[in-house]
Amino acid sequence: MAKKAAYAGLTQLGAKVETAASPEVAVLERVPNPHPRTVYVARYTAPEFTCLCPVTGQPDFAHLVIDYVPDKWLIESKSLKLYLTSYRNHGGFHEGTTIDIAKKFIAVAKPKWLRIGGYWYPRGGVPIDVFFEHGKRPKDLVIPDQGVAPYRGRG
Repeated sequence: MAKKAAYAGLTQLGAKVETAASPEVAVLERVPNPHPRTVYVARYTAPEFTCLCPVTGQPDFAHLVIDYVPDKWLIESKSLKLYLTSYRNHGGFHEGTTIDIAKKFIAVAKPKWLRIGGYWYPRGGVPIDVFFEHGKRPKDLVIPDQGVAPYRGRG
């Protein structure tokens, strides 16, 4: 019964939920970490992230990788998917969008450590990769490479 009480505040998991109109109103939810004293890395990957250029309205595409060391909270994955989807019609530059996602994640989950890599596909011939790290990187912990190769175009 204690587990059900811990999840009672979730509004999206197990429910039919419409995508939020914008990231500002999207709800990112958390659940208790069942192993808060264990230091480990959790990874979320969004290889088909989309948003819009705030000037031209043209679509931008990125491969996002979020690594974090949880403390008391985990991000609930359905709410993360819905939060990221809320960017689909949102205008934002690559750098700002990547950092905004990291800051929201940090505000909700309060991780011991977080790293986000935003690997943006080229527009106008220029790929932009954005990296952000928060907190002290844990020692003696396997933190794998994010596994996204630098953009090479053809060849």
